[in-house]
Amino acid sequence: MTLFRLDASIRNEGSHSRQLADIVEREWRGAHPQEPVINREIGVAPLPSDAWATAALARYTPEEDRTPEQREAVALAATLADELAAADALLFAVPLYNFGVSQHFKTWVDLVISDPRMGPDREPPLAGRPAVLATVHGGYYAAGTPREGWDHATPWMRRILEDVWKLDLETVELDFTLVGVNPALDEFKDLAEQLRGEAEELAREHGRTLSGRLVS
Repeated sequence: MTLFRLDASIRNEGSHSRQLADIVEREWRGAHPQEPVINREIGVAPLPSDAWATAALARYTPEEDRTPEQREAVALAATLADELAAADALLFAVPLYNFGVSQHFKTWVDLVISDPRMGPDREPPLAGRPAVLATVHGGYYAAGTPREGWDHATPWMRRILEDVWKLDLETVELDFTLVGVNPALDEFKDLAEQLRGEAEELAREHGRTLSGRLVS
């Protein structure tokens, strides 16, 4: 049983999304201690920003006429798609940046979709496979809060993972990670601790059940 893990944080130390995903992975490894984990770093090791356009346009160019850059971009897209196709379960750790989708995650998604196997016009090879999306927010955007609706990332990511690639997706969100960093949020310390505890428990639950939802 192979787990694919993607990290989109731009930092290693102090990354809340990594910490949340680590909880999920630990639970997975508890059930599958000898099984491989495919790691893809896209935050600290970004993909080329122009690779998607190059790969997408290459699809309309006869293979014999493709430039070296087009061949390289197509090969990169295929490698990314291969990593997903090889996994039995998937874990995505993606923080919210500036109220929207991380540019690194968007670049990765665009490149993957440029591979013929992964486009929205066909049945994806990932259909039905279990997955967890671990995402974190510096603020708090839940229903009824002053900034409800400011998270423009999570709904889009779910559309890609659930509707385009048809993964059996569970989501865990951690809010208020800027409490303790931004003094303006100090009054929410107790709430932030409560939310962290709830998110970490949910991450453990998703990690424990991830292997139980594997597609035979």
